Amino acid sequence: MKEFLRNKVRYLFIPLGAVAGFAYYYFIGCNSGSCPIQSNPYFSTLYGALIGLVLTLPDKKKKEVQNEDHN
Repeated sequence: MKEFLRNKVRYLFIPLGAVAGFAYYYFIGCNSGSCPIQSNPYFSTLYGALIGLVLTLPDKKKKEVQNEDHN
């Protein structure tokens, strides 16, 4: 059940990151075009979605510690 909930959270964080990336472009953005991520709404949205995905990736150290406790 925990694994199912973790996947749900991951699927929630990716669109939230994409929305945050687009909001960053819209409100802060770069008008001169010299900023590759901030000047293009597609790149900033994809970058935000990537950050949302990275925030939900599991931590390797936690799994190693749990495996040692079971032995």
